[in-house]
Amino acid sequence: MNEDHVNDIIQRWLDTPEEDLKPENYQQFKDFGSACLTEGDSAQLLKFLQDEKKQGIVKSMGYVLMAPLVNEVVQKEKSLDHCQAAITHLTRTCSPNKLMHSLLELIEDIDPGAISETILTLVPHLQTVLLQLDDNKAACVGLALTALQKQLSRLPVPYTQQQEEADEYGLCRCYNALAVSIKPFIEEMKRKNENCNTTSEDEELRTELLKFCMRSLREPLLEADLNRDRKSSLWLFATEIMVTLPAIQESLSELLFFSTLKKSTQTDNSQSKESRACLAYLLFVQLITIDSFPAVFSPVFVLQCNMEYIDQLLTSKNESYLLKGLALYAKSLESVQDNRLPVSLLELKSFYSVPQNLRHVLTDCPMQHVRESGLQVLQLFINKLDVEAKHKFFRCMLKTSNHAGVESYIVKNTRNQVEFSMKPGNANEWFLGEEFLSLLGLVLYLPQGAETDLLNSMDRIMESLNLLRYILIRDRELRRTTGVWEELCRLKDEYLKMLRVCISISRGYYSAELKALREDQKLKAKDAARSTRLVKSITVQHQKVSNMSPQVQHQVLQSALVTFDLMESLIVRIEEITEEKLKIPN
Repeated sequence: MNEDHVNDIIQRWLDTPEEDLKPENYQQFKDFGSACLTEGDSAQLLKFLQDEKKQGIVKSMGYVLMAPLVNEVVQKEKSLDHCQAAITHLTRTCSPNKLMHSLLELIEDIDPGAISETILTLVPHLQTVLLQLDDNKAACVGLALTALQKQLSRLPVPYTQQQEEADEYGLCRCYNALAVSIKPFIEEMKRKNENCNTTSEDEELRTELLKFCMRSLREPLLEADLNRDRKSSLWLFATEIMVTLPAIQESLSELLFFSTLKKSTQTDNSQSKESRACLAYLLFVQLITIDSFPAVFSPVFVLQCNMEYIDQLLTSKNESYLLKGLALYAKSLESVQDNRLPVSLLELKSFYSVPQNLRHVLTDCPMQHVRESGLQVLQLFINKLDVEAKHKFFRCMLKTSNHAGVESYIVKNTRNQVEFSMKPGNANEWFLGEEFLSLLGLVLYLPQGAETDLLNSMDRIMESLNLLRYILIRDRELRRTTGVWEELCRLKDEYLKMLRVCISISRGYYSAELKALREDQKLKAKDAARSTRLVKSITVQHQKVSNMSPQVQHQVLQSALVTFDLMESLIVRIEEITEEKLKIPN
């Protein structure tokens, strides 16, 4: 760079009033600064920027050097201290509005490979600039936070403890830096609220801070693995968010329970259901700020409100969402006394959709630990329903689940409820009287009649037979109600008759297939092609038997025949009990 030529250019800048500076002058100034950095003259550039005689042009045009200086720091060259000092000097010298414009452009154009490094570098300086703004401070705070979170959304959220501790992509450090950067604005809000002299600008700032909190709840906190026994960096960030909301005069109970009643629509976009679902999880499961939450809300009311958020989380395929939804469901139920949820709640949309979503988790989720958690929550929900609600819920699940495993679990609970109802003081019409017959009719039902797949329906059928056997043994209570016992016997006879037909057809088919398989194994050297025909139409646990090895096919077919024998032995025992009861006078 020719020194005389540079001096001539600098002199022209000094001689030109700010209002007469042209775009090419700003570009020349930026080129000059970039050239200094490229040539390793960062110390010379800093000296130039701090020269008292040049403060006029630095104030006018210095903001254009923010991007090259920040990029130099991000690249971690040898001139870090000089560049940091230069940035600090510019934030104290240049127009805050011009600096703000430059920083927003810098955030928008962040190198995808250096997102966290860039953000960590500029956030402290961005805070300085924002605090210096007089006009449109709230709007600028909102623009900056939105732009930063947009860039951070491109980074993966660490899920395991190891990933979070490593923080390979710097997301955790960035969000904690953001939490630090907004503290002065929160303190400013608190002071003005205490003095009761807030303005429309303050209200706008409160709204922007609220939007930041709600976006943070949705991402990264909803995707993170949070545990109060492990105070990780994202846990600490979650705590900051939960403390910030009351600090800016946002009531947690209003956000969670009465958000649809709020008149202001300024924050509707950011207060998504997912954000509030995460808020409910942090409050009721992780217990962050629970001590300051009003204790006036009944457990049933809290459950009713949280069902909306549980429903939202259980519709996801994301493991973190599902586990948070199940945890929130469990915590909301634990505070409710057993047998206290009335049947009227089942009329609410969320009380229908949540169990249906839970059923999908139990039957479709590939993660075993999630399914196990889901089953525990299902049982907890059943325990909290009153007798009539249990009856209605069991009927609903038997009609809609279309899954033998879920249906068998409901039948097992039906038997438990019948047993409970037979104890002194627990008698009721829903599991001992006329109303029980409608439920029993759904239990003693073969969906495809004689063509029902007994192997895939085995769990449900065995539980149904066990329920029948129990009822026949403990028949005294049911005989007391006129007409109930007779109808029960009719349902039993029809069910057992159809089941015998099913077993007979299935046993004949499976025996034939087993015989064919044995013959095929003897002749496979001569007739290998025949093996492709065997058991081609049989499916067990969603897997075609024809896709299995001959040895496994043999085990499956043999096991099926044993299952049919077990079913038939139960039928025989039920008929024996029936005959024994007929010999006993009423």
